[in-house]
Amino acid sequence: MLPVELRPHIYWVGVNDRTTQLFEGLWSIQEEGISYNSYLIDDEKKAIIDLSSKMTTDELVAQIRTVMDPAQLDYIVINHMEPDHSGALKALLLLAPQVVLLGTAKTQQMLERFYGITENVHVVSDGERLCLGEHSLRFVATPFVHWPETMMTYEESQHILFSCDGFGGYGALNGRIFDDDIQPLDWYEAQSLRYFVNIIATFSKPVRNAIAKLEGLPLDIVAPSHGLVWRKRPQHIIDLYRRWAAYATGPGDLSVTLIYASMYGNTEKMMEVIAQGILDQDVPLTVFNVATTPLSHILPALWTGHGVMVGAPTYEGGLFPPMAKTLEMAEIKHIYNKLAARFGSHAWNGGAQRRFEQMAETLKWQLTGNFEFSGAPSQDELLRGRQFGSELACQVRLALQNRGEIPRSVPLN
Repeated sequence: MLPVELRPHIYWVGVNDRTTQLFEGLWSIQEEGISYNSYLIDDEKKAIIDLSSKMTTDELVAQIRTVMDPAQLDYIVINHMEPDHSGALKALLLLAPQVVLLGTAKTQQMLERFYGITENVHVVSDGERLCLGEHSLRFVATPFVHWPETMMTYEESQHILFSCDGFGGYGALNGRIFDDDIQPLDWYEAQSLRYFVNIIATFSKPVRNAIAKLEGLPLDIVAPSHGLVWRKRPQHIIDLYRRWAAYATGPGDLSVTLIYASMYGNTEKMMEVIAQGILDQDVPLTVFNVATTPLSHILPALWTGHGVMVGAPTYEGGLFPPMAKTLEMAEIKHIYNKLAARFGSHAWNGGAQRRFEQMAETLKWQLTGNFEFSGAPSQDELLRGRQFGSELACQVRLALQNRGEIPRSVPLN
């Protein structure tokens, strides 16, 4: 893509990455891709805000050259030191050795640790302003959104928030960068949720702190480092992040996430009827096979839904390993306070339930029941399994009604 002018003399000069398969070496983006959004301000003093990964350095430099000679740069604003933001830094310094690097005190420390850079570094304080000519930048400290050095940069004349990882999302930008050029927005909103849960959710409290700090700030554009640039409804992506961050401490939605794995099809056979039982109660359901579905896609449903149904067989006296891995990541991402139940097959003796209960305690999940069976489920066990699914769905609905999250006028079947 060629550079795109956000406002007079302010340009998106980002690049798309359609090659990386695992973002952060963990999260699947092989189908969706991701954008590295870099922004150039061509004023009396010239500044670039955020860069790109090392592997996309050539594309970034070519983008800059379309607008101006990189040697003319006066400032590089480093909102975040993670290498997908700063990987192109050393190459750019070769083209503009006089440039001043702007970042927080922790950024200064990380510049030395990551790249051995100690010269021409200016530490900016929270709220500090920098005049470029017609444009003026204000630096807003937002620690742990999502590293400790992270900040956002606000352009005061055009009311543009360069929000770094905050309000970002997965997904390469397919020929357009603005929210009002993409209809419908459902796909990008889903990618933003997945990005939030994969990358940011652990730091939900700092996200809420940052949003509170931005209250009252005039915003015409929210320009994150990944994903769409929001100019038609800049508040919309902030409201979405506010809602998603609230799941860290509040109840989830009226839905059940059914995660399962099956060695020889017996647990999967039971899963089918348990899914029927959940839907019998008109409770929305999402089903994932944890052995084949990337964790990146499973975690958002676990994060937003209030109910969790776990189906996993006993494996060598413990919980089937792909399920254990999924629950361990749920704990890392602080997916707490769910209403949960488990079912699964065993060959001669159980053991999975014991391990599941240990993990559920760490997750602060309230357990409502357990349904185990030996070998293949009988017809009677399948009928009981359907009822088992219905019981969890009813308890999820009742729990949310008792908290006032959904009206009691919704019938209980």
